[in-house]
Amino acid sequence: MDRTPLDDDVAAAGLVPYPAAFAARYRAAGLWSGQTLPAELVAAAETHAEQTALITPEGSWTYRRLLDAARQFAAGLPEKTSLRPGDAVMFQMGNVAETVVAYLGCLLAGMRPVCTLPQHGVREISVLARHVGARGLILQADFGRGHLPDNARSLLADGIVEDVVVARGAAFASAVGYDEVFARGAGAAPQALPYHRCGPQQVAVFQLSGGTTGLPKVAPRLHVEYAYNSRAWAGKLDWNPGTVVLYPLPIMHNAGVSLALQPALLSGATLVLAPSADSGTLLELIEATRPQVMPLVPPAVAIRLLEDPRSKDADLSCLKDFIIGGQKLAPEIAERLRDELGISVRQKFGMAEGMFLLTPAEASEQVRHHTVGEPLSPADEIRILIPGAEDEVPDGDVGELCVRGPYTIRGYYRAPQHNLHAFTADGFYRTGDLARRHVIDGLTCYSIEGRIKDVINRGVEKIHADEVEDLMMRHPAVSNAALVAMPDPVLGERGCAYVVLEPGSQPLTVRTLGAFLLDQGLAKYKLPERVELTADLPLTNVGKVSKKALREDIESKLLRDVPPPRS
Repeated sequence: MDRTPLDDDVAAAGLVPYPAAFAARYRAAGLWSGQTLPAELVAAAETHAEQTALITPEGSWTYRRLLDAARQFAAGLPEKTSLRPGDAVMFQMGNVAETVVAYLGCLLAGMRPVCTLPQHGVREISVLARHVGARGLILQADFGRGHLPDNARSLLADGIVEDVVVARGAAFASAVGYDEVFARGAGAAPQALPYHRCGPQQVAVFQLSGGTTGLPKVAPRLHVEYAYNSRAWAGKLDWNPGTVVLYPLPIMHNAGVSLALQPALLSGATLVLAPSADSGTLLELIEATRPQVMPLVPPAVAIRLLEDPRSKDADLSCLKDFIIGGQKLAPEIAERLRDELGISVRQKFGMAEGMFLLTPAEASEQVRHHTVGEPLSPADEIRILIPGAEDEVPDGDVGELCVRGPYTIRGYYRAPQHNLHAFTADGFYRTGDLARRHVIDGLTCYSIEGRIKDVINRGVEKIHADEVEDLMMRHPAVSNAALVAMPDPVLGERGCAYVVLEPGSQPLTVRTLGAFLLDQGLAKYKLPERVELTADLPLTNVGKVSKKALREDIESKLLRDVPPPRS
């Protein structure tokens, strides 16, 4: 017998349902289909059955083959594990075909993927699993250093999860092999799969909001709005069965799912899944597959392409939409891409909570190089408010970006106290980002001017300073500590740790502090990349650590570190 699905009613998860008037408006406008996400994906796969859906270095998959594999995995999962419809299932998978099959299979099985990263450590996965009530974990055994099976053993031993499925490697005791699940689901009737019993406004997928902290911020994406999010992106970019999309970032990010995987499958396009964002790999895939679209390229990837001498001889003329996101783009990088590689840049800004903005392809370079464009949907609403208040700033002034719309969440999962402050009284999500509204050539568009939130944006990864600071304070030599962003020409920002030592302690270095934090279970990409030892931390006039003063300090030190130009 199926157990009761996890928090079917969004109110049970501490969320505020979409008001009836808004839901009716979105349905009447044809934005919300009234179907579940897997139902829409199945319908699209059946329509485009003989088209190529997915290309990886190992081979290609038609829509028919991909759907058959997902159905087989969905049927076998409850047979080989104790997982049932409604259960949350953690993912620690890279850019491989098994990730796509397992993700679609979970949806078809009525289960809820939790889109974590393979870089997350045992501590982070444990905190997140407890928060969402996850009972299962699907991992890629050959990812990175091959450390994920050992991590999974710890999670099983501690009772954090009850079922582990191992893909691309041998299963171990207490775990189940991907092939075992696949074989057990052979011959199952598609109409018997549990996704038919899901409700359109139930939770479909859990996405992380920029990483985990002591209390994770989890964005629960509902079937009807998450499907629309992906359809709106595909529609804005005019994707169709002739479109080839090359995606170089982690596919289990919200961006990977809602702006690459799902929109490609819903529109009949072909998704080319790059195993890495290495410039050599991308150039080879561009030559082999001739993609028209390369979305969400971080500036770091663009810079690597510019610096790779092979790029100058590559035929990049197929790339019609080269979309940069992740952090603010330096206009000179856009100009170099245009002048040196013949690439016309578009910019995008978005979040796991929903709202996305994109510069129109036909817009001027002033728009495409200096703003992140306009909202994805005609039903999206944006206000630029005085931070902490509900009054709008005049056009052209900087304020907090606050958003509402048909695919923006109404609240974080099981975080009622946080939700009290994360939304305005009328349901606008307070992003914590500083923005400015512009009117250029008759187009209303927006630029992102910084953040209110204490988050470091390292490439496409976001690092919550308070999480790292909490762990640094566990070090016996640390009396006080703060983590701030320092500018970086490639990644945008890196973390700099300011540390006050206990009297008589040995100085900490990047290596020794990093080793301690890794032992505490912190993901490697969150480690501080510079350590500044200081006698004390500067304070604001209300007694809090002045992050502003620390950021200014490290910026001035970085400037002093730059060697003078040769005469």
